[in-house]
Amino acid sequence: MIRLESGPSTLEVDPVLGGSILSARWHGMDIMRPMQGDDVLSASYFPLAPYSNRIAGSAFSWRGDEVVLRPNHPGDPASPAIHGVGWTSEWVVNDLGPASVSLDLEHEANADWPWTFVARQDFALARDGLCLSLSLRNMGESAMPAGLGFHPYFPRSSRTLYRGLHSGEWETDAGCIPTRLHRAPQPQDWWQGLPVATRIVDTVYTGRNGPLTIEWPKRGIGLIMTPSDDLAFTTVYVPAGEDIFCVEPVTHMTDAFNRDRPDSGMRLLEAGESWSVDLTLEYVRL
Repeated sequence: MIRLESGPSTLEVDPVLGGSILSARWHGMDIMRPMQGDDVLSASYFPLAPYSNRIAGSAFSWRGDEVVLRPNHPGDPASPAIHGVGWTSEWVVNDLGPASVSLDLEHEANADWPWTFVARQDFALARDGLCLSLSLRNMGESAMPAGLGFHPYFPRSSRTLYRGLHSGEWETDAGCIPTRLHRAPQPQDWWQGLPVATRIVDTVYTGRNGPLTIEWPKRGIGLIMTPSDDLAFTTVYVPAGEDIFCVEPVTHMTDAFNRDRPDSGMRLLEAGESWSVDLTLEYVRL
């Protein structure tokens, strides 16, 4: 475990456990939910690379070939392949300072992902916030489909507020695979200012406009999340009967590799090509 400090901000990172965050605190208060157990599903955050969320049936067609992936959910063997390979892999420390750390991952083509790539995560802690960067480089000899994203977990109470302006919300089936896109005439707050717990969802929103904000009124603090432009989608997970929720800035819709549509967000990464995205978190007083 690596501990970073910058004034009132602290961050704990575990390279071995999927390059995950174990805690993110400001003035002693949890910004992300603290580590709850001993596996990556209990972490505060993990990276999404080289894709986000589920791939229906753990398979997709790519340039005339059928790509079949090994299901990889640590807590649900029935789940299709999900979240890429970064979150279940061991990362290596590349550079470490008092308030920053860089982690690298080298992936050789296998049944989890049949393309070779290298990925890097950069964590830069500030007095009142955190900057996360995630990059991907295709090391294979052919183009590969790709996606990136950030998967933080946040604490919630009955009064916690979340606001993100998006132009579309995907309706999903029982397996959380998108089935129908509901479009708004302009980007809107799909919660309409109500507490996050008033809607139980596990879906993806499209056409993000501006930052994503979270407020914890009882604690008098808030969070402003500013994703880079390529992170045009946001996966939101609000489970029933729990005290957490997820707001995940991502580059594509769920199951994008199986969607023949220009607005899926799927990225083509040519041999040798690199790509990176960033997420800035600003901690504020309410």
